[in-house]
Amino acid sequence: MRILNLILEKGRRVFFSVRSMGTRQKYRVVQTNLLVNIQNTLPARALASSGWGDDITWVQTYEEGLFHIQKSNKPLMVIHHLEDCQYSQALKKVFAQNKEIQEMAQNNFIMLNLMHETTDKNLSPDGQYVPRIMFVDPSLTVRADLTGKYSNRLYTYEPQDLPVLIENMKKALKLIQSEL
Repeated sequence: MRILNLILEKGRRVFFSVRSMGTRQKYRVVQTNLLVNIQNTLPARALASSGWGDDITWVQTYEEGLFHIQKSNKPLMVIHHLEDCQYSQALKKVFAQNKEIQEMAQNNFIMLNLMHETTDKNLSPDGQYVPRIMFVDPSLTVRADLTGKYSNRLYTYEPQDLPVLIENMKKALKLIQSEL
């Protein structure tokens, strides 16, 4: 995994560091237009999506997601994943390519992808594993009843399980209409 950090300092000096596989190297950039170019080529949506769907508006934190679901009356879909997990990567690929999922995510859900655990233990009722997808309704209830098809990892989905995920997304929307 590579992480790029940019630091703008006094006197228009820009430094960036690349951390890859636990090592860190620091480089000095002479011109500040590099920062502008990076911002123009990597839109905020693309950075927030982590590859799960660049046309989807993603919230940055769990707390922000909870705020938006109360305001919008849409459910929150939380995707727990890791960049270096082959199962997360496989699910991400089919998730990003599925038009029905992308459309529902873009129009009907508040979306959050996390590469770390939250402080809300309700989001890991059967353990902390990845990938894991959970739904939270606008009443701030974690929908533990919307599960995948595996008894040992209730909230995981594999690439071939997209129909189950689509059905759960539709159920999350129906539950809002009937319960709230």
